[in-house]
Amino acid sequence: MKAIIKSFINGLLTIVPIILVIYILVRVFNFLDSILGNVLKPYMKQDYIPGVGILATLVLITFLGWLSTRFFAGKIIDLIDRLLERIPLVKTLYTVIKDTFQSFLGEKKSFSKVVLVTMPGTSMKVIGFVTSEEVEEVIHSLKDHFAVYVPQTFQVAGFTFLIPKEEIEWLDIKPEEAMKFVLSGGVSSSKAEKKQKAC
Repeated sequence: MKAIIKSFINGLLTIVPIILVIYILVRVFNFLDSILGNVLKPYMKQDYIPGVGILATLVLITFLGWLSTRFFAGKIIDLIDRLLERIPLVKTLYTVIKDTFQSFLGEKKSFSKVVLVTMPGTSMKVIGFVTSEEVEEVIHSLKDHFAVYVPQTFQVAGFTFLIPKEEIEWLDIKPEEAMKFVLSGGVSSSKAEKKQKAC
């Protein structure tokens, strides 16, 4: 009986992660494909091939990116940008989405600087990512503070703390490794160590 249970658990540990990853990839693929795919399907009908919607979306984004560098089209996009930033409620949503994309894909990427901070009143340390070194633009009295995002384990949520510069300890590790360590609750590092020892 124990052998059967052990085999079942091994099956779960082996198969479930693979199934979940495939499921997520399929859902993401279908979502991205439907963005322009739903527009193209009525015209292409039986000739439509899954993935054409993603290809069309990539082509459109690339074209709009190229268009934004041209003088006349760039002026129109800049006008739309300024208009969205002046509409109440829409301004907040648009700014958050725009800044988030800029932080990951822009020239000045956030989440690229990994730090270690001490929890107040304790000796406990947490890993965070500096998202802004210009907090004084929002709160003038905090000119000597950095905004540090601390993600939570096993979820995407997290907290943003405003921490004095002198209390921040900079870490020389890759952001991807730090994020993997935090989100997995430290499990990823122990697996990496086992692989290194095995080699």
